[in-house]
Amino acid sequence: MKEKRDLPRVGVYICHCGGNISDHVDVKELRARVEKLPGVSVARDNAFMCSDPGQELILRDLQEGKVDRVVVASCSPSLHELTFRNVLVRAGVNPYIYEHANIREQVSWVHHGEEATRKAFSLIAAATAKAKLLKPLEPIRIEAVTHATVIGGGVAGMRAALDLADQGIAVALIEKTPFLGGRAAMLDRLAPTGELASELILRLARRIAVHPLISVYFCSRIVGFDGYVGNFSLTVESTPPDPKELPEDLTKFPPSACPTFVPSRGSFIGRIPKTSSLEKIKTGAIILATGFKPYTPFKGEYGYGEFPEVITLPDLIEALKNGCGCGSTLVVSGRPIRSMVIIHCVGSRQIPGLHDDNGRGYLNEYCSRVCCSASLNAAFRIRERYPGTAVFEIYRDIRTYGRGQEEIYRSAAHNKVVFFRFEPEEPPVVERPADVSPMSLVVRVKDTLTFGEEISIPADLVVLAVGMEPNDIDDLVNLMKLPVGSDRFLLEVHPKLRPVEIRTEGIFLAGTCQAPMDVSELCNAASAAASKAAVLLGKGYVELDPFIAEVDPEKCEGTGACLEVCLRKGAIELVEEERDGKVVRRAQVVPALCLGCGACVAVCPTGAIQVRGSTLAQYEAMVDAIVSSDQAYDAA
Repeated sequence: MKEKRDLPRVGVYICHCGGNISDHVDVKELRARVEKLPGVSVARDNAFMCSDPGQELILRDLQEGKVDRVVVASCSPSLHELTFRNVLVRAGVNPYIYEHANIREQVSWVHHGEEATRKAFSLIAAATAKAKLLKPLEPIRIEAVTHATVIGGGVAGMRAALDLADQGIAVALIEKTPFLGGRAAMLDRLAPTGELASELILRLARRIAVHPLISVYFCSRIVGFDGYVGNFSLTVESTPPDPKELPEDLTKFPPSACPTFVPSRGSFIGRIPKTSSLEKIKTGAIILATGFKPYTPFKGEYGYGEFPEVITLPDLIEALKNGCGCGSTLVVSGRPIRSMVIIHCVGSRQIPGLHDDNGRGYLNEYCSRVCCSASLNAAFRIRERYPGTAVFEIYRDIRTYGRGQEEIYRSAAHNKVVFFRFEPEEPPVVERPADVSPMSLVVRVKDTLTFGEEISIPADLVVLAVGMEPNDIDDLVNLMKLPVGSDRFLLEVHPKLRPVEIRTEGIFLAGTCQAPMDVSELCNAASAAASKAAVLLGKGYVELDPFIAEVDPEKCEGTGACLEVCLRKGAIELVEEERDGKVVRRAQVVPALCLGCGACVAVCPTGAIQVRGSTLAQYEAMVDAIVSSDQAYDAA
C-alpha cells in the first residue's frame, strides 16, 4: 500500500471567467466542496485563471510541492489548454499531468443556480478522478525536412516565401498561372498609402527572382498529397498555359528563369513550362495562400449584364489604372461619365429570405470589409482627377476600419462625393427610363438620411462594389482534407489564439484564403504564417503531443479490426514478426499519423490498444466519479 505522501496530490483551480462562470455557478461554494474530494490537496479560485496572477497560483503550488497533478476548471480547453500546459513547463514538471474541466460552455452557458453548481462539481470530480491516474508522457519527436512549400503566388504567397527564405529555409512557391502578383496586380493604387500596387509586386518579385532558396513553379498545381508534419510529400503537376491566357505582347515570350514585368498585366511572368510534367517535393511545412476572387453579380442584379453601363468596382479600378480621362471628365469604354453611382455591399452581407442566391445554394452573409475603403478611395481619386464627374455613393453602412482609412472617407466627403443610405429591405433600383438618353440610367433609392425620401439619380455609369469570395480550391480541400468555414473560406483553429493554423499540424494559412483582408493585413498574416512555419522547422525536428494509440504486443492478435476503422490512412499498419517460432501479425501505430481518436480502441477484441492520456481505466474512473458526484456533493 502506498504511503500517503506517495499518493497523487491534485490541485484544482476554478476560474470565475470574469462573471461568465461565476454569474451562474457559486464558485466559492464550489471550491469549498471540491477541496474535500479524495486526492485534492489544494483548491483555489481566481477571476481569470488564464491571467498572470491566476497562472502564478498554479506555478507556486507546483514549485512548492503542494500538488503534482493539476485540474483547471474554466472555459473550453480549445482556448487555454496550451496556456496551462505551459505553466507546468515553466514550473519544471511534465506538462501532461494536467486535466481540463469545461465549466463555461458545458455548465454556466446552459445551466443556472444550484443546478449549474452541481454539474460543475460533477465535471471537476470526474477530471480529478482522471488526473489521479495521469502519468508523465513524453512528446513524439519527428525529424523534419527543412523545406517549406507556399501554394499561391500572390502578394501573400510571395511575402511568406521571402520571409521563410530569409531565415534559411528552402521554399517551393507554387503558382497555378503564368504570373506572380495575384489579384493585387489588377489594382492601381493601394489605400490608404497611395502606393502603386505594381511597385509592391515589383519589389517582391525581384527579390524572389534572385533568392537562391526560392524555386518558383509556374502554371502548376498540387495533384498529390501525403505524409505528415515535417515530412509531407507533394506531387506538383506543371502544364503549358493556354495561349489565350497570355497577353498579346507575350505570345512570343521566351522562357526565362527570372520573372519579367508585364505592363499590360501589372504582374510578372516567369518560366513557362513547354511540356506537362510531374515532380515530387518533400517538404516540412505548407503555407496556403490561395487568395480570393471578386463576387460576380448575377444577370439582372442592379442591372448587371442587362445594361452595359453597369460594371463592377474591379472594372472601374482597371479603367482608372489605364488612366482613362478626357480633360476634367472620366471616360470609360469611350463614354464620358458625367454622373457615376457606386452601390455598396453587392455580394456581401446577404440576408437569407431577402437576397437571391441565384441557384448557387449559398449566400455571402459576411462583410467583405475592404469594399468600403476601396469604393471611397476610387471615388476620392475620381473627384480629384476628374472634377467634371459627379460621384454618388449609396451604402448600407460604411466601415472604414484600420489606420488611415477614416481619412479616405473624410477626403471623399470633402471632395463633394454625395452619400445616400439605404436599408437592405429597400435596395436601390437601376433602370433605363424611356424619356432619357439611351446611354443613361437612373438609380432610385429611399434615402434613410433624409427620412425615407425617394431620390432619383441620373447616371452614366453604375459601379457595383462587389465583395470577396474564396477562390475555387475544392481540389485542394478534398486532397488535403482542409477545414472550411460556413463562409467557404479556410478555417483557422482559433481567430485569436491560433489565427494562422489549421488542425492539421504543419499547414498554415496566409491572406485572403482565410477571410477578406486588405493588402497590409494579408502581408501581416503571411509573415505570421511564415514565422510559425520557421519556428516549426528551425530545430530540424518537430515535437507532437503524445496522445496517440499504443499497442500492447502481448495482447494483440493481429485481427486487423483496428485497421478497418482507422480514420487516418496509414496510421495503423499490420506487421509480421516471429514469436515462439511462428510468424504472427501485430498492429503497429505510426505516431506522426495517429489522430488519437480512439476508434481503434472501441473495436479491438482483446483490449490491446489504449490511447495515451485517455486510457479506459481513466475513463472508468471519470464515470464512477460522475455517478457518485451527487452523493459526494451533499456529503461535502
